[in-house]
Parts: sequence; structure tokens; C-alpha cells
Amino acid sequence: MCGIFGLIVRKPITNNKYKKYTLECINKLQHRGPDGTGYYENKNICLGHKRLAIIDPKKGSQPIISNDGNLVLCVNGEIFNYKDLRKEYSTYNYNTNSDCESINALYNYYNNTNNSNKILNHTQIVSLLEQLDGQFSFILYDKINNMVLIARDPFGITQLYYGLDSNGNIHFSSELKALTKCVNVSVFPSGNYMYLNTNDTKLNSISYFSDTKNGSWLKPSKEQIEENYFSKEQYFYSPQPLLDSDEQQILMAKIKETFENAVIKRLMSDVPFGILLSGGLDSSLVASVAVKYIRSHPEKYGENPIIHTFSIGDKDSTDLPYAKKVADFLNTTHHEISFTVEDGMNAIENVIYHLETYDITTIRASTPHYLLAQKIQSMGIKMVLSGEGSDELLGGYLYFHKAPSDEEHQIECKKRVMDLGYFDCLRADKSTMAHSVEARYPFLDTEFIKLCINIHKDVKTQKSIEKYILRAAFAAFAAFGKSRAKTLEGLKPLSSDEVSSESVSESVDESVDECENLMPSRELEGLQPSQPSLPDEILWRQKEQFSDSITYRWIDTLKADTEKQVIDKSLVAYNHRELIYPYNTPQTHEAFYYRQIFEKLFPNREKTVKCWYPNTRWKGITSSDPSGRAQSCHINTTISTATATAPATDPATNS
Repeated sequence: MCGIFGLIVRKPITNNKYKKYTLECINKLQHRGPDGTGYYENKNICLGHKRLAIIDPKKGSQPIISNDGNLVLCVNGEIFNYKDLRKEYSTYNYNTNSDCESINALYNYYNNTNNSNKILNHTQIVSLLEQLDGQFSFILYDKINNMVLIARDPFGITQLYYGLDSNGNIHFSSELKALTKCVNVSVFPSGNYMYLNTNDTKLNSISYFSDTKNGSWLKPSKEQIEENYFSKEQYFYSPQPLLDSDEQQILMAKIKETFENAVIKRLMSDVPFGILLSGGLDSSLVASVAVKYIRSHPEKYGENPIIHTFSIGDKDSTDLPYAKKVADFLNTTHHEISFTVEDGMNAIENVIYHLETYDITTIRASTPHYLLAQKIQSMGIKMVLSGEGSDELLGGYLYFHKAPSDEEHQIECKKRVMDLGYFDCLRADKSTMAHSVEARYPFLDTEFIKLCINIHKDVKTQKSIEKYILRAAFAAFAAFGKSRAKTLEGLKPLSSDEVSSESVSESVDESVDECENLMPSRELEGLQPSQPSLPDEILWRQKEQFSDSITYRWIDTLKADTEKQVIDKSLVAYNHRELIYPYNTPQTHEAFYYRQIFEKLFPNREKTVKCWYPNTRWKGITSSDPSGRAQSCHINTTISTATATAPATDPATNS
């Protein structure tokens, strides 16, 4: 991925001041693209680009300009299906082998097909964006028609902001830090586009993802529309049935196949890459699928390819032993990066500068992520696969055990997925790109999201084990062949009141035994059981949040140290925090400490941030502390619920 900057000027450009300004702004994004700087200017528009070369390093510089000079494109991202698009739109005269140039080809097609006025309509733009299988934000300038198309991927994997200066000029940037002259700044919504005339700019973002096939789960049903339900809610409940054992087998086969495809398509790269491996379920599944595919394709990767995996933690990290076990199981070249609490504390201000947030859980998790990316970059790795998105999609956070109904569970999953651009996607993108490393996320494949988002909560989570259906899909004997043996018979979900750390441990042991006994009928299958994807202790490991698992001392020290600093230096301000920070008022000393740093670095940008809390409206969730250890079903519950109180507003929105 890269860094992009765009400036649409109200009056025609007549001197070099806008070029100078654009280059100053894009240079603030140097960390996002150290491999080259691009600049374009015409009439009312300036475009700047900082390139991190992943595909076609020699020829894929940006902005990418069409042969006739009409289309000018700046992209931050990757288009995974670009080879298929180049075949389908082969009449377009390509100038590079860049994956991003397929965007120009698509725009050119719709611009010249059944379109007398040359201006694209909503249906055409939706069709164009629907065909982009990737993670992206881009600015495309149509010179002849004076139109600019700006778009962001469905889940906000790539970051994009926009704002207005005092002269009414419009600025777009991959990061806040390049928008210092703007009077106000907003987050460009994920799954949206703008289509602007440079001579008559009216800022209006339009949703496109919900109109695509893989985004249809965001649409209300016909009955909900008739009941005017859509005017009351942002997300809509789509009831799904409980599944019998045969139906679950079919679903598991689809989950396994769709996820494997999602991993494989994200392996495209012309530069060295690796895999982030925490030792948790999600990153371990990504590693397992990637390693299996790479080793089975020597024609692409060589006979004995070196596959790099990376983990980080302190000596007492709960992650490191599990990550080592996975690496040994998969026979990867594993790099264990040392993390100390002191290292983390010293990096906090740099992390907030790069992350551009004051959200507690994002900063807690981003700090080790930031330090890990620094080490990865120093080893010459420019791209990594990562496991973000699974917990939001499948209700993997431990507080989801307290969901009072399937409707509440499903709506919460949808909110979490569509807010990823404020949280895990922001963290993963900015903490890695701070050191010029691109991350890719198979769980955020639009087809995989659509497959899993509406699954009934008692299918997603079974026997008090979060993400049960995903684990079972990759169990040693649970997923092979088109026809499957009956499994999971008699499973009854525990009620939220029955969920405890003891019940979780017992359920894991039972589930491992059940999956080991899933032997198919040999007469029907004619196949031998597949090799296990992962060791059982990894496949059935309880969810552990990254900021907890690097060392429990990390969060404990953060809370104690920031409390001391605030009390010693800013107690009066803290006691008047509602007056000082009326928007997203900090609820704890830790939150107040981060907010002070953010306001110093990014004054008047507080509304670009959301804050992450578990859903304290649900019975049994008494703490808004985002740590998984604050939940009673965590095997090592140690976070005091007295240290964080629930915000007064809905925690699932913007506190």
C-alpha cells in the first residue's frame, strides 16, 4: 500500500504554490511509501503519491496516467483479482503491470459504454467498485469531463480522510497529519464513494457496498422496508435457522473453502513477504493455509521456500509458546521479537502520532504491533498476512458470550465489522505502514464476510466456545471431501449465565474429543482423513486479545503509570475533563493521558475518532475496559471492573 494526497482547488491553478504545498503534504506520508514520489497537476487539481512497491516494482509508479492522458489515478492498496480484470478488459491499453491500473480500465469501459454524456451514474460506479476484489482507497481524475472519483474499500482496511480549508478547497489524504490547513476534517466512510465535478464541488459521500452482491447483508428485508424499519436502525437483523449436523457439515465445507481462497489470493507479491503469527486461532489459521499452499506450488515459490513468521512478546507472554508451537508444526522460519513494558511505554507518543487516535484498546494493541513492524521492515520484508476481522465477524470477543439474543449478537457483529476502519483496520494499517510494511487480511474477504455474518449465534458459538464453527471447519477430521459424516450431534449452547472459565475449559476438552472422532464413512468417501491444520491446543485455544497476550503486565503497567502521571501533573484538568473534552470525554486516567497527547499532535481532530468498548447494555458486562481479562469467562480474569465505568452513551457507537 501507499500514501495518497489530493487537492481540488476552487480557482484555476496559476502558480507553483499548490505544487509546493502538495509536495509538503505528501512528504508527511514518506513512511507509507519510501520507494518513490509522484505528482500531477492540471487546472483545478493536484495529486501526490508516495509509493510502497509491492507489485511491478520497476514500472508501476503513480499517478498512473492513461495513454490518452485523460485518466489520472492515485491508489493506496492492492487489487487481488487484477489479472482477471486485465483479461476481461483486455482492449484497454495498459501502460504498466500494476494491479491498480485495472481501475483505469474499468472506468474507461463504463465511460465509453452506453454513456452519451460520459458521466458515470450510480449503477455504473457500483458495478465498477464491485469488481475490485481488494483493499483500496483511490482518487481518479477524469480530465476531459472534469470529474473526480474517490472511493474507499468496504471495511476501511485502507485509511482515508477529507477536509475543507478556509478557501473552500478540498483535501484528501491517507492520514490526518497531511491535513494541517483544513478547518475541519472527516473520516471518508468505508464502502462509500464521492463523484465530484472540479468546478462545482459538493461533498457528498454515497454508499456503494450495500448495493453489491457481497454487501447485500447490509440491506433491510422487504418486510423491514414496508414497516419503515430502515429509518430507525443502521443495521438490520436477518434471522437464520439453527442447523442440524448435516447442514453444519455443508457450512463448514464452505467456510473452509472460502477462507482458503481468501488467503491464497492475498499471496500475490513481487517482493519478500511474511506472516504475523501470534499463536492465536486466527493468525495460526492464516499461516496454516498460506504455508500449505506455498509448499504445494513449487512452480511458483521454489522447491524449499523459506516462509517467515513473526511474533512479539515479553518473557511471560502467553502468546510466544503457542506461536512457537505453530511455527514448529508448520516448519516456518520463525522470528520471536522481544517486547518489554519499558519499550512500550517509551513508544506511546510515537504510536499516537502514527495511529492518529486516542482510543484505549487501539493504542494498547498498536504499541507492540508498531514495534514488531519496525523489526520486520529491518529484515527486508515489505508485506505480511494478518488475522484481523474474525472476532468482529464471528463474535469472538469474550463479551459476546453475554449476548441476550441472536438478534443482538448479529447486530453487534455487523456494527463491529463496519467499524473496523476506526479500530483494528486502523491499528493494523497505520502501525505497519509507519515502517513501510503492508498488511493483508484474509478474514476481511467480502465473500467470506457475506458467508459468515448472519450465521446464528448458537452455530457460531457452541458449548461456550467462541468461533466454534470456524474451529470445527479446520479440525483434523471435520473438513474433507464433498460429502461429510454427521458431527456435532447433541451440542447445546450454554446460556450466558452458565458461561464461566471452568465451563469453557470443559467444553474445549469435549470438543477436541468429538472432532477427533469425526471419522467419515469410507464407503461413501473413499478418502483418507486430511492432515490436521493445526495442533489441537491452538485450534481450541480461548480468545486472547493481543494487548493482553504479549504480557499481562503491559496493560497493568499502562494503567498504573498513566494514572500516576495524570494525578501528578494534570489532576485539576482531569477533574474538569467533561468541560475540556466534551466529545468522547475520557472515562479513566489512561484515556485522559492518551487524549492529551492526541490533542497536542492533532488539535481539533477529536471527531475523527471512535472509542471501543464492550457492549455494556448487555446483562453481566459491568466493565467498559476493553481487555478480555475484564470478562468473567476469561481463563485468567484479573482486570478489576472497578477501574473503568461504562460510558453514558451507547458503547457500540461513538462513546
